[in-house]
Amino acid sequence: MPLFEYHCNACNKDFELLIMGNEEICCPECLGKNVSKLLSTFSHKNKGSFTSSRGSSCSTCSSTSCATCGFS
Repeated sequence: MPLFEYHCNACNKDFELLIMGNEEICCPECLGKNVSKLLSTFSHKNKGSFTSSRGSSCSTCSSTSCATCGFS
């Protein structure tokens, strides 16, 4: 599914949207249309553990698997 990440330049919020075709993107928080597309990464679940293409699952975590710290 085409799920994209965006940053609203008006209210400074990050959000994800499922986009089909040429839909107009607006922030779900403030309805602003001044948004920037963020670099999206992917993740997958394999045998019960979650991994991400970003490497670390959290900005404060050095692990590459959420199973290590229990984040879900």
